[in-house]
Amino acid sequence: MLAFAVRRIAVSLPILLISTFIVFMLASLSGNPLSGLLTRNPPPPPETIALEAQRLRLDHPVLERYWMWLTGLFRGDFGPSVQSNLDIGAEVAGRFLITMRLIAVAMILALVLAVVIGVISAVKQYSKTDYAATFLGFLFLAMPAFWLAILLKQAGIDFNNAVDEQIIYTIGDSSVPLPQGFGAQVADIAGHMVLPTISLALISYAAWSRYQRSAMLEVMNTDYVRLARAKGLSRRRVMIKHALRNALIPLTTVTALDLASIISGAVLTETVFQWRGMGDLLLNAIRTDDVYVVMAWLLITATVVIVFNLLADLLYAVLDPRIRYA
Repeated sequence: MLAFAVRRIAVSLPILLISTFIVFMLASLSGNPLSGLLTRNPPPPPETIALEAQRLRLDHPVLERYWMWLTGLFRGDFGPSVQSNLDIGAEVAGRFLITMRLIAVAMILALVLAVVIGVISAVKQYSKTDYAATFLGFLFLAMPAFWLAILLKQAGIDFNNAVDEQIIYTIGDSSVPLPQGFGAQVADIAGHMVLPTISLALISYAAWSRYQRSAMLEVMNTDYVRLARAKGLSRRRVMIKHALRNALIPLTTVTALDLASIISGAVLTETVFQWRGMGDLLLNAIRTDDVYVVMAWLLITATVVIVFNLLADLLYAVLDPRIRYA
């Protein structure tokens, strides 16, 4: 198992390196970080522009800038930002925690819904419950993430207006300033997470529940499940202990592969609900041609995707003892 994990990491590192190189080239050649300075009125003196270009390492060739950025990572230096007073490392760390709490809670909620509804649909195949679950699944699957987020946000605003009180939070990841006391702060943050989490979870649940239903139906028709039933085991025990465990393997694969799309969905969701997370950081960096902030975002998110896929591979052996990594 350890040898397999080491091999996977060794394979992932070149992929991560190539992806950072491609994005750095594209970001560096597609915009001018000095555009905001050059369009000021009155224009700044040439000396100021030259100093800013030197601070942003624009006086070096693009390949040399990439090498400076890559080697600086080992010193904890993510490079200079267009915002001269911005510490990229500290900014990314704070926003990463905000985004990850949204993604983590949304994925847990989506997985619970997908497993429960997928199993019920499979056990009650072609029933009214199955048809209703199928309809809801395709309905949410057809909805764009940003559109569903806008609908939920508007519903929250209308509800608050109807009761003439702010019960549902529709803007921000927390109140400013935060209320006093640990319990009050946790409740405030949790309240702000309700609508964004539901929005992000429903889109993921819709696809995952279909995979779970299909996997469960396939497992229920296998010989070992029929044998377990023939031996006199209860239907509940057969479904949970024998069928469900093996039916979770395809869902594990799909969840790992969908993490990148969930992160992109989180960018849109954070934009709609005005969260100051990684999504807001990325969009602001793209607008200002802040190459090194874009690179920091890519590095963090790509690392999360690689680690998550590695954990999913290792989880296969837990779900199915027949799987062994030599």
